[in-house]
Order: sequence, then C-alpha cells, then structure tokens
Amino acid sequence: MKKLALFIIVLGCYVAVKAQEQPGSSTYFYDAKGIVYKEELTFDLKFLQTNGYALGVNIGKLKTYYLTNYYNFEIGELKHTREYRQSFDFPAPSSNRVSRAFIFGKQNNFLVLRGGLGQKRYFSEKAKRKGLAVGISYEGGPSLGFLKPYYLELVRTAEPGSNQFFIRSEKYSAANEDLFLDITRIFGASGFSKGLGEVKVLPGGHAKVAVHFDWGAFDEFVKALEAGVMVDFYFRDVPIMVESPQVPNVNNSPIFVNLYLNLQLGKRW
Repeated sequence: MKKLALFIIVLGCYVAVKAQEQPGSSTYFYDAKGIVYKEELTFDLKFLQTNGYALGVNIGKLKTYYLTNYYNFEIGELKHTREYRQSFDFPAPSSNRVSRAFIFGKQNNFLVLRGGLGQKRYFSEKAKRKGLAVGISYEGGPSLGFLKPYYLELVRTAEPGSNQFFIRSEKYSAANEDLFLDITRIFGASGFSKGLGEVKVLPGGHAKVAVHFDWGAFDEFVKALEAGVMVDFYFRDVPIMVESPQVPNVNNSPIFVNLYLNLQLGKRW
C-alpha cells in the first residue's frame, strides 16, 4: 500500500506537468476573475493501509480558485494489525449450515464515526481551467468509537467428558478465555448483528493530511483521488484483540496511524 500511494503521487505529479505543457483548446477558467461554482458535495470511498475502511460525505464551499473549505462526515471500521481472517468450513451438526470465517483472538469490532473541518488548496494554475489540479487537503475533528463485542460460535460438551456436543454463541470473558482461545473449539464467527445491543462508546479525535489530485478541478462533476496519512486517537487503549500468551504479539493501543487512498466523486453548483 505504501508503494501504491507513492506511485500515485509520482504519477499525478508527472501528469500535472505534462498537462501544463499541452496548449489546451479550452480556456474554461484561464482568464476568469471569479469562480463559477460556489458549493460542492462529494462522497468518499476510503481504503486504509491495513486497518480498515471508511465511507464519507463532504460539504464544501469554494472560496477562490485554489481554496475550498469543507465539512466531512464519515463512518468506518478500524482493525488491529494482527487480525487474520480464517475459515474451517465445518458443516454444522444436524443442519446444512457451514461455519463462518472468523478472526482468532478478536474480542471487539471497532466502528468509528468522524466529523471534521478541513480545507483543500491547489498548487497548480491548472486549477483555473480544465485539467489535472494537484494540491493538498487537511482536516481534523472529533470522533466517536463504538465497541461491539465479537461473538464466536464455540463447541461445548453437554457434560464434562461427554460425547454430546452443542454449539453456543459467546463473547470473550475472563471466565471462558481458555475455550474462546482454543482453536480446536471454535466452529466459526457469529453473525455481525450479535452484540449490537451491547455497544460501548469511546470518545476521541482524528487528523489527516493528503496529496489531492482533481481531474477537472472546476468541472461540474468532481473526480478526485487522494493519498495521505490519517491518525485516530482515543483516551484509552482500544480492546480490539485479546491480550494473552495464546495470541502472540498483540498490544492494544489508543492510537491508529494509517496511510490511505480515497476515491472522491461528487458535484459542484
């Protein structure tokens, strides 16, 4: 992902230079003194380096050729770097249901709601007419994290030493740690809706900065790509994984640092 982000930045800069060299037939904004559009609405599809994803919306106001102020709202998920999805594809006893893929050692899903205030600034004169505009965007604001217990379907015996087995959906606790972290007793993951009534809220904040590439910076339709870095922080460790000798090299943290790629589409008026 780091190499891909670097490649996109270099490619965007190269295309911007070439675009400046070509005498385009359009003078859309070349000699204009003002701006045609004043408002902007865009939607984000953000891919984080290894730790999640996000969907967002931006409400912007174009101040000048090169400056746009915007509000951002997005929802996504943050993941631990040690998460590894695996599946045994076991058939369930007395049914045709096959076990779901699961993440060993995971104890909580962590969903995030972000709200922020940001700016986009273009470096290139190409921002005044049709073409590729290269700039920078930056943003910061509060976040709310939502911890939802991660349930596994565990294989239990009716009685100690019994050959009668049944499957029960359980979340992690100190009482069932040995069973929850016994890979031979995991049938699979429970459905995502399991545990929605037990969500806990963690307040925090976020900040991000990115290189911004906009194809047709002042066209009616927005077509942009960003490559940047984002930091999410909370006031205590976020318990996504179980910290135990059975789950090696796991340390929960209050801080998440991610490189990201963001596809942005929308409209101006």
